[in-house]
Amino acid sequence: MYDFCNCGEECGEPVVKSLLENDLYKFSMWQALMHSHPGARAEYTFLCRNEPEYPLAELADDVDREVGNLCTLFFTQDELDYLSTLSYIKDDFIDFLTVFRFQRRFVEISRDGHDLSIRASGPLVHVMGFEIYILYIVSELYYRRLRQEGILEEARERLAGKVEYLRRELADSDPATPFILFDFGLRRRYSGAWQREVVGTFARDLPDHFKGTSNVLLAKDLSITPVGTMAHEYMQAFQAFGIRLRDFQKASLEAWVQEFRGDLGTALTDVIGIDAFLADFDLYFAKLFDGLRHDSGDPYEWGEKVIAHYKKLRIDPRTKRLVFSDSLDLRSAIAIYRYFKGRIQTSFGIGTNLTNDTPIPALNIVMKMTICNGQPVAKISDSPGKTTGVDPTFMAYLRQVFGVKESA
Repeated sequence: MYDFCNCGEECGEPVVKSLLENDLYKFSMWQALMHSHPGARAEYTFLCRNEPEYPLAELADDVDREVGNLCTLFFTQDELDYLSTLSYIKDDFIDFLTVFRFQRRFVEISRDGHDLSIRASGPLVHVMGFEIYILYIVSELYYRRLRQEGILEEARERLAGKVEYLRRELADSDPATPFILFDFGLRRRYSGAWQREVVGTFARDLPDHFKGTSNVLLAKDLSITPVGTMAHEYMQAFQAFGIRLRDFQKASLEAWVQEFRGDLGTALTDVIGIDAFLADFDLYFAKLFDGLRHDSGDPYEWGEKVIAHYKKLRIDPRTKRLVFSDSLDLRSAIAIYRYFKGRIQTSFGIGTNLTNDTPIPALNIVMKMTICNGQPVAKISDSPGKTTGVDPTFMAYLRQVFGVKESA
């Protein structure tokens, strides 16, 4: 008999049951970097940005066991067949995944006082895939231990309230400028069963507005669209690929264009801040990419800068799309939608507030690339708390090269 807890999962079962349960942008970046830099090496480091209910170090043994299980899994033929239906996934990448196995030796898990220390280090095409699995392993194990009564009941009430809120707020919306919502909540979800219930509810009850999920397994199982393009690690890696540092953004965007040839055309803007990004996002890239994703800084200021940039380049902003994905809830998303409505297309990726909106505060956990090819890499975010890097000297040099001032 399995011991059921209030998270909705069987506590004796492994957290990761399918390698397809990963964010789509992991597969797209994985393919792109396998083709362009198959020999690269990298290191990823786990971090919890807020105070948990109990020391995460207590999870070390359980996380170790779960990662061990992850390394026994392989992509099934059914999963590979599904990936093959995605037009941008190439045959040789499918062939690679056919024989791919995660290697346990590339991950170190230990206790660092009260903190949980996790480091994945090795060939980039092997270790980059660990990130999302490890994050939702930690998240789910954390909530399984809390076992508070009534959590799912409260979460279901909140979910019903979200559906009703959207129905009410969008009752008179113009189909020509729709509100479009995606689920981006895999990495910090309450449980796998709860994410499936949330996504299934939105897909069933709000089909005109809910258009997809980053969770590829759920997209497959629920017959909805998998969503995602690139994350910070993709562009950060180009800081260490032997390119002149000043040119790393342009090189990463060009490599993406050559890999996907018009598919997955949403670029991320905040690896070194929106101003430095737009300085490199010239007419060539602005015409080739369908739009941009916001993940830090003030969303209104960011959107105004992007619209002004498109106008400066003589591009009608209404032909482009802004994807907002920074710590959103439905109310903030609706407010942003209304502000930009009719001026530029928008869509909204909401994560934690969809898949982990319970009476228990969610963990703010990340696992970021910190070293590539033996060199430090960094992200200088438009939100200072999201800046990451392990080498202050390199970060200062990066700021100097791109003229990015340090936030007060």
